[in-house]
Amino acid sequence: MIYVIGFLAQVFFSARILLQWFLSERAKKVISPAIFWQLSIVGAYLLFVYGWLRDDFAIILGQIISYYIYIWNLDKKHQWKKLPVIIRTLLLLTPVVAILYMLKDAGIFVDQFFRNEKIPLWLLVYGSMGQIIFTLRFVYQWIYSKRKDESLLPIGFWVISLFGSLIIVSYAIYRSDPVLILGQSTGLIAYSRNIYLSKRAGD
Repeated sequence: MIYVIGFLAQVFFSARILLQWFLSERAKKVISPAIFWQLSIVGAYLLFVYGWLRDDFAIILGQIISYYIYIWNLDKKHQWKKLPVIIRTLLLLTPVVAILYMLKDAGIFVDQFFRNEKIPLWLLVYGSMGQIIFTLRFVYQWIYSKRKDESLLPIGFWVISLFGSLIIVSYAIYRSDPVLILGQSTGLIAYSRNIYLSKRAGD
């Protein structure tokens, strides 16, 4: 059941990349479609649950940081306010509630995630580093887009994506995590192709 949630999350993440790639190829330039951000939110929500069930802090960390950037981009695409208020409220509050829940007993939290016998500390640090790098692409994208006052996916986003993804794939291989392996591997070609499209367009 846990893997089903994880695979479903990766389906959404893979779909967002494939759709973005397809639409960019058709436009002959890198674009940032609203569907990319909609699928991102759903995937992040599911992967957050998966990470929690797997006692994997590295996965959780990556989702918490980028989650609100997805919402910001949806708002820039004028799609956020089209959602019912109850859905928006749920999406906004769930991560906050989850974080508060995790921190209500810091000792148990540390035991569950940082002293996890299933994951050696060095591997947890390595996996977390990959997730941080991978997540920083959205921080970079947000800063870049904020300056341009529109939702964009610049070349730096794809370079960071490629680098972070390679770390996460190696982490996933070591952990024998088919969800992460599948999810990250499918993106490698799309990241490379978007870098090519960005360079060709002179971005």
